[in-house]
Amino acid sequence: MLWKAMGAALLAFATVQAGATGLAGDARELHDRVMKERDHHGRPFAIVDKKNARIFVFDSAGRVQGTSTVLLGQATGDDIAPNVGEHAQQGFVPFKERTTPAGRFASEPGTNKYGEQIIWVDYDSAFAIHRLRPGKSEKVRKAMMKLADPALHRASYGCVVVPVKFYDEVVQRWLGRSRATVYVMPEDRDARDVFGDL
Repeated sequence: MLWKAMGAALLAFATVQAGATGLAGDARELHDRVMKERDHHGRPFAIVDKKNARIFVFDSAGRVQGTSTVLLGQATGDDIAPNVGEHAQQGFVPFKERTTPAGRFASEPGTNKYGEQIIWVDYDSAFAIHRLRPGKSEKVRKAMMKLADPALHRASYGCVVVPVKFYDEVVQRWLGRSRATVYVMPEDRDARDVFGDL
């Protein structure tokens, strides 16, 4: 009885805190379902809200540890293209395959071909969460992250791209030490269809 009461109190606290950080609508509902059903298996987790171009990172108790705007795949859509992993290894991904896939993923920390720390969300399709990388497009991408319209946050081959400081202080700390769970919300389908089997 005591454990049940403690669990209910923890869920209530996590729900209130999630609401205080701008987590709303379908993303808030998903957070609450994850906590109620313990779908994250006691691990830290993240929710990527594609419609609002935003990521929320939570500790294992469901308390939000940080949120940030993100850049997403250039092409809209919720599915992983069949050959996108192979194309990514070859260095070119056709535009229509540059989607950020929706779903529940068991993530793990790793490195890319440059030795950079990243979070592999789905290794086979080369889908990851990583820092905004330096280079000729860095300035433009930084500006895109600040745009108010989430529809204009489309710049990657499919990965979720976050600011460097946010990656170092939040993503690496909570998702970069061990396996975690990443929930990517759909933009074209109903969230209940994607996460109905939680």
